[in-house]
Amino acid sequence: MANAKADAVEKAKKVKFVILDIHGIMTDNTLFYTQDGVKSEGFSLHDRMGIKALMDEGIGVSFLTTKISRADEQMAKIYGLPPENLWGQGAKMARVDQFENETGLKDEDICYAGDEMIDLAVMKRSGFAVAPADGSKEARDVADLVTTAGGGRGVVRELAQFILETQGKWENFLGEFK
Repeated sequence: MANAKADAVEKAKKVKFVILDIHGIMTDNTLFYTQDGVKSEGFSLHDRMGIKALMDEGIGVSFLTTKISRADEQMAKIYGLPPENLWGQGAKMARVDQFENETGLKDEDICYAGDEMIDLAVMKRSGFAVAPADGSKEARDVADLVTTAGGGRGVVRELAQFILETQGKWENFLGEFK
């Protein structure tokens, strides 16, 4: 069972957009390199279902990482993420500011999932912060929800269900499969 703070449900009810760090959320932070120096990473198909659930139920999703790799681009395509929601920027807070200015969304409308110290400022600012079970102690301490899943093992699937259940949308999404 996920570890949620007392006000996590109320915060999750307000979420209109989810921003996901890639490394440590979508992946387990393990990088593989071939002898030729080609990098690869593993992504969870459980998270694909979580992203689908969020988007099908009207909640936007973006990836935010320091630098977008070809693997990140491929996964965004496979997960059905619009290309304009694949954000590569080291100054994460500046990108969130830009996004809020463009859309009119406010901090309380945003869920941010992060696992490490680079994510703390955005996690503290967002209306609903999520960290994986194996995230840094600092990220877990500021998170409203700490998933039972570790990075790359279904974090997004778990946070999607939590958000959609609080908003009364989960059963509607499940209806697609019944």
